[in-house]
Amino acid sequence: MNPILHRSYFLLKKLKWTILLSFLFSPIAVLAQNQPNIVWIVCEDISPYLATYGDATVRTPNIDALAKEGEKFTRVYTTAGVCAPSRSSIITGMNQISIGTSHMRTKNRPSLMPEGLPSYSAVLPNNVKAFPEFLRKMGYYTSNNAKEDYQFEEPVTVWDESSVAASYRNKAAGQPFFSVFNFAISHESQVISPPDSLYYRPDDMVLPLYYENTLQMRHDKAALYTRIEQMDSDVGELIAQLKSDGVYDGSYVIFYSDHGGNLPWMKREVLERGLHIPFIVKHPKGQKAGTVNNDLISSIDFAPSMLSIAGMEPPEYMQGKAFLGTKKSSLKNDYIFAARDRMADKYDRVRSVSDGTFRYVYNFHPEVPKYQDLAYRKQMASMKEIIEMRDAGTIKNPYLKDWFKTPKPQEELYYTAKDPDEVHNLANEKSYFVKKAELKKVLFQWLDQIGDLCEIPEKEMVLERWWDGKGEAPKTGQPIIERSKDGVTLSCDTEGASIGYRIFNGTIKDTLVTRKIKTWDFFYLMPQEGKTSINVPKPWEVYKGGIIPLNKGQIIQVNTHRIGYTPSEVIYKFN
Repeated sequence: MNPILHRSYFLLKKLKWTILLSFLFSPIAVLAQNQPNIVWIVCEDISPYLATYGDATVRTPNIDALAKEGEKFTRVYTTAGVCAPSRSSIITGMNQISIGTSHMRTKNRPSLMPEGLPSYSAVLPNNVKAFPEFLRKMGYYTSNNAKEDYQFEEPVTVWDESSVAASYRNKAAGQPFFSVFNFAISHESQVISPPDSLYYRPDDMVLPLYYENTLQMRHDKAALYTRIEQMDSDVGELIAQLKSDGVYDGSYVIFYSDHGGNLPWMKREVLERGLHIPFIVKHPKGQKAGTVNNDLISSIDFAPSMLSIAGMEPPEYMQGKAFLGTKKSSLKNDYIFAARDRMADKYDRVRSVSDGTFRYVYNFHPEVPKYQDLAYRKQMASMKEIIEMRDAGTIKNPYLKDWFKTPKPQEELYYTAKDPDEVHNLANEKSYFVKKAELKKVLFQWLDQIGDLCEIPEKEMVLERWWDGKGEAPKTGQPIIERSKDGVTLSCDTEGASIGYRIFNGTIKDTLVTRKIKTWDFFYLMPQEGKTSINVPKPWEVYKGGIIPLNKGQIIQVNTHRIGYTPSEVIYKFN
């Protein structure tokens, strides 16, 4: 070979290797290798009524296939039996009673709030964040499609995008992502408004022990199963998209329900039927395919586990334990805890603890029945029937009668492993006094350890403790912008405030981005006049400290926000 050509060939080959190596060790490539993608598939209001969990009636082929390709967890429980308190604990890694998000719900129409209590955004402890903000600081693209319902207005720093168009597809090339897709079709509302035709015969439905065996009750369970099968079909559509986009194999794909339910006396309860959920993890590259995990897991463990997957040591303040990822805890849960407080305008205070075999329940207000008279739930046909039977005195089932009894027992103890419907209260059985004493001691030690904000009246918590008697939420301090030669640094005097910013050239414009709607959330069930696109805010960057480089003439828009306070915003031109 000609020496000059040989040298050129050698240099070209060397250049290719240099480019390849520089990419492999670039920050984006390192992120992609060390920080796996995470997809959450979150359905609403179901206990483990899935074929893969042993239900012989319901058809869920797509979720069953996911379980075969992943790790199926059999003992996962939420901290509440209703969406907003449960979701607040999931997004923070904190028990809702310890951060003031336990009442259902904090932001609502006046008619659904207790008299004299305004709609409010819970003021979290100043060190508590919504965990996706930590992922963003680590370089992740975060998207949520679309339900939030956290009991507080989240800062602009939590999601790159949260909308009915949000998707990992909008991320930068090579960027790791955390994408949440919510599936609404199994929600309680979709049994209140049942499908036009059922996929299952009501006569084939097996009812829990606490129901009267009526046609209407069997019909509503058949409607629930129909909705679950429809939800499974939607899950299959998303999984097909993940595979088509080439992101399925290398990602964590996690399926779960936001709590149990959703028929009468299921949803909202701190019993097995309100808390026990399906939870399946498809690990990257086929790891742990077809395995079963029987560890006792709480939903407050989800947040630290996602940070652990991303390679971050979970913050010490988080009350959950990481059970996935490189930073997972060596400790496992011996017990899981749950709470039920106000629902709409009806107050109660109930706490429960389970060791996976027994569940102990403590009722702080035995003077009120277990049943809460909720207008929303009474829209369901089977609930209407139950109320009519109660009023007519025709309920024969002693377990169903117990729902309405006043007073209710202060203590309940169930041998859940033998009594999954939890209808046999063993609290007064001498042979179980030792177990009752153990669980009661554990429960009250836990309450002392984490602090139960529901010990004080809700109005006092909001109006006096959080709002300092001023009638409105405090305002986050204005962003402090300090100029340097090459850019600016940002700070805020409000402790715990998140700081986000956006940079514009010359003038603030194009603050909205048009996206094509693609969702399986409530918009999917109730489309708005054929709307196919939506304008969403241009993403805010999360301030990580240090100098933000700016060129002369550029404008920086800065937002500061402590959760529960109103946010502040400043616009600054760099000259």
